[in-house]
Amino acid sequence: MWEPTGYFGLFLAAFGAATLLPLQSEAVLVGLLLTDQYPAQVLLAVAITGNVLGSTVNWWLGRYVEHFRHKRWFPVSESNLDRAQQTYHRYGRWSLLASWVPIIGDPLTVVAGFMREPLWSFLMIVTLAKGARYVALTALTLGWAG
Repeated sequence: MWEPTGYFGLFLAAFGAATLLPLQSEAVLVGLLLTDQYPAQVLLAVAITGNVLGSTVNWWLGRYVEHFRHKRWFPVSESNLDRAQQTYHRYGRWSLLASWVPIIGDPLTVVAGFMREPLWSFLMIVTLAKGARYVALTALTLGWAG
């Protein structure tokens, strides 16, 4: 039986986890995989799509953060913003391969937008990185590796 609420919940968890919100999508994915009620490939597609779209929201926010940089309420100091810029210049777009890493990955996607990373390369690298994470998690959960 097809149950859309599981897919919708996974999409929301993956989307939210990719933003700067403190959410976890991995537990939702593993839980749904273990129910054996959903095809793993569909769950992977939903999780990857939601997570990449959430990262794209971060990229978009980064594109427009410059407009608010000098406001008193702006949450990032000038020195931290400059340091992030220098780091991104040093490692370039390939630093987005770390976009799946907890804590640093989500801010990295904001910095990519701030640094005007083209959307096509952003999507390509972030999809590769986040897709590999979800595939590895699924493989471990379902015992595909052994």
